[in-house]
Amino acid sequence: MEADPPVRRIVVVGGGTAGWMTALTLANTAYGSRLEVTVIESPQVATIGVGEGSTPFLRRFFEDLGIEEAEWMPACNATYKNGITFDKWSTRPGFESYFHAFASMLDNLTMTQFINNVHSRLNHADVYAHPDRFFIASRLARDCRAPKPAHSFPFDIWHGYHFDATLLGAFLLRKALERGVRHVARHVNEVILKDNGDIGSLRLEGDEILDADFFIDCTGFASLLIGKALKTPFVPYAENLFNNAAIALATPIDGPIMSQTVSTALKNGWAWKIPLTNRYGNGYVYSTDYCSPEQAETELRAHLGVLDADVPARHLKMRVGRVAESWNRNCLAVGLAQGFIEPLEATTLLFVQRTAYMFVAALEKGDLGAEARANFNQTINVQFEGTRDYIVTHYKTNTRTDTDYWRANAANTHLSRPLRHLLTTWLASKPIIPGLKKGVFGQGYPTMSWYSLLAGVGLFPDPQHMRPPTSEEAQHDLAQIDNLLERSAMNYPDQRELLQRIPLKSREPSLQVYLW
Repeated sequence: MEADPPVRRIVVVGGGTAGWMTALTLANTAYGSRLEVTVIESPQVATIGVGEGSTPFLRRFFEDLGIEEAEWMPACNATYKNGITFDKWSTRPGFESYFHAFASMLDNLTMTQFINNVHSRLNHADVYAHPDRFFIASRLARDCRAPKPAHSFPFDIWHGYHFDATLLGAFLLRKALERGVRHVARHVNEVILKDNGDIGSLRLEGDEILDADFFIDCTGFASLLIGKALKTPFVPYAENLFNNAAIALATPIDGPIMSQTVSTALKNGWAWKIPLTNRYGNGYVYSTDYCSPEQAETELRAHLGVLDADVPARHLKMRVGRVAESWNRNCLAVGLAQGFIEPLEATTLLFVQRTAYMFVAALEKGDLGAEARANFNQTINVQFEGTRDYIVTHYKTNTRTDTDYWRANAANTHLSRPLRHLLTTWLASKPIIPGLKKGVFGQGYPTMSWYSLLAGVGLFPDPQHMRPPTSEEAQHDLAQIDNLLERSAMNYPDQRELLQRIPLKSREPSLQVYLW
C-alpha cells in the first residue's frame, strides 16, 4: 500500500508565475491525486509578474512536467537566451562590455584555456583574458543565433528563456487545472491562526472559511501569510544593494531577434532589454536615493529613443532582501513573498523552482518536522546570500565615476566576510576556486560565472605593469579557439527563423509590462 502524504490539503495563496509553478510542482509529486492542491487568486490584486528572463534551470521545470518547448514558448511569446551582456559597467580599456555566458559541455576545452589566461594575467602576464572570446554562447548571442543545434551537430547547450510573464502565468494556470489543481478566484480577507500559532484557515470574501493542512504564501511583496500573519522577520539587503525601484515599458521589435538579455549601466542604475517575439521588454532598475522616479523615466526614455513617443511606463517599488525563515510553522513562502534580489541576473524564478523542489523532496520523504524546517531554511538562506554576493560584486567592481550612485557603489564597505575574502584573494593573484566551493559560494553561482564577472570587468593588475608572457603562458592559440567556436556556431540557427518554425498557438499580446 502506498503511504499517505504527511499533509493532504495544501493551499497556495496567490497566483502569478510563482503560485502556478509551485502548484504544478506539487501536483507532479509521487502522491498524485492524493494531494489536494488549491490556488486562491484574488481578482482584486494585480500580479507583479515574475521574470521576463530566466536561468537555464527553468528548462528542467518544463522537462519534469513533460511540456515541450513547441507548446509553451509560442503561447508565451518566448525566445531563447544564451546569457547576458553587461555594457558600460566598466571603464577599463578593453573591458567596457562583457557577456555572461551559460557555459556548456562544448566549452570544456576553451574554459580551461580561459581560466589559465586569467591566472596568467593576474600574475602580470600580458595575455588575452576577456571572457567573450572563449564561450560558444557569446558567439551565438553576437549573431542572434538560438542555442538549438542542427541534428548533425549533437551539442545541445545550456540556455535560458525570455517570456511574457502574464502569458506564462496564464499558461501554467491552464496546465495546473488539467492536472487536478483547484482554482478559487476569491480575495483573502483574514488569515486565522490556531492556538498553537499555526495557520488554521483563511476567511475569504463572502465569509467562506477555507481550511488546509499547509499553506504556501505566493502573495508577493504583500507577504500576507509569512509576514503579516506569522510575523516572520524580514532581512533587508539595503546596505548591500542600493536599488529599490524600477520602471518598465515596451518597445516594438523588428529585424533579428536577439538571443541575449542586455544590461546597460545608466546614471543611477541599469537598463534591461529583453527580446520577445512580439516586442522588447525594457526597464530601468535604480535607487530613489539618487534620483526621482520622474528623472529615472526621462533617462530611460532618452536611452531608448522614445522621449516623445506615446509609450506607457509602469513604476514599481522593490523590497530587496529575504524573510528570516522561508518555512515557518505550516507555511512556506515562495517568490517575492520569500525574498527578492534585484533582477540583474534573472534569479527570481530560480528561487521559486529551488524552493518548490526542496519542499516536495521533504514532503515525499515524509519529514516536515522542526529539524527538517531548520535545515531547509539554512539551505535557502545560504543560497540567497551567495546570490546576493554575486550581484553585489557587479556594483563593487564598477569603475564609473560619473555619478554619486556609481561612486557610492564602488566605495561600499558593507560586504559579507566571504565576499571580502574572495575579492582580496583574487586581487592577490591567488586561486579562488577552493573558496568558491565552500559556504555561500558553494550554493550560489558556478566558478565560471565568477571568473567571467571578475575578468569581464577587467579586474586585473594595471596594464602598465604587465610583462611579456612566458612560453608556457603564451601556449594557447587564440586563433584556434576562434576557429573552433566560429565553425561550431555555424551549426546553430538564426533565432527568428527558428522561432517562426515552431508551431504557433493562438495568443494575444500582453497589455502589461512586467519586470520580473
